[in-house]
Amino acid sequence: MALRGSSHIEPGRVPAGVLAVLVHIIFFAFMIFGLNWKTYPPEPMMVDLWSNLPQPEQSPVIKATPPPPVPKPVQPPPDAKPLPPEPKMPPPPPKPDIALKEKIEPKPIEKKQPAQKDQKEAKEKELKAQKEKEQDLKAQKEKELKDQQARVAAEIEQLQREQEARNKLQAQAAAQSRQGNEIAEYKARILAKIKSHIIMPPDLPGNPVAEFDVTLLPGGDILDVKLRRSSGFAAFDSAVERAIFLAKPLPLPPDPAMFPKFRNLSLKVHYRE
Repeated sequence: MALRGSSHIEPGRVPAGVLAVLVHIIFFAFMIFGLNWKTYPPEPMMVDLWSNLPQPEQSPVIKATPPPPVPKPVQPPPDAKPLPPEPKMPPPPPKPDIALKEKIEPKPIEKKQPAQKDQKEAKEKELKAQKEKEQDLKAQKEKELKDQQARVAAEIEQLQREQEARNKLQAQAAAQSRQGNEIAEYKARILAKIKSHIIMPPDLPGNPVAEFDVTLLPGGDILDVKLRRSSGFAAFDSAVERAIFLAKPLPLPPDPAMFPKFRNLSLKVHYRE
């Protein structure tokens, strides 16, 4: 039996102490190197965007196998004994057709604009179309008005030309009528003045007529007198010729423009008129 205070060590205490130290060292090493206290951000997720979804694979169409044909029963001869009926086997159930999957084509995704922007653009287009329509109607009305004014102006001009032509014709007719009347009037005056100077031969039978061509000068003087057709009585022809010279100057219209109508004057003198 050992004494107290002695330095004797109990057996088994040293290995236990060493084991405890190793356990603590391993525990601290696990705490330091085994646990990672550092936080890492989550890894980014990669997403593939498909404009068109891949088409699903079509499963092959398996056609149903038709059932085998049922053999026709053989007719036994008339003298043969009837055989017992064979048991009927139920026909195999038909295999169902595999339904075909419809081919689904993904529709392209349309990017929709905001509704407000669409409404604004639609309103602007509507206003623009309305403005263009109003401008077209205005241009059409202006064109129709110009065409109508041009037609009216052309009709008025045509009426004016026709009226001027009628007035001109009327003026010419009136002038010719006045001129004809004036010519007839002065020829009658000339003939009356000539007859006033004729000394008629007495007792001529019938009503003889002498025709003369008289050339006049401006103012009524006589340049020349020629007998065109004799009356058949020389005395009457001579009397008429003398009277023509005695009647000068013959009366002429005051308008000098009328003189060409009297330059070469043809006269018929009747015995009894």
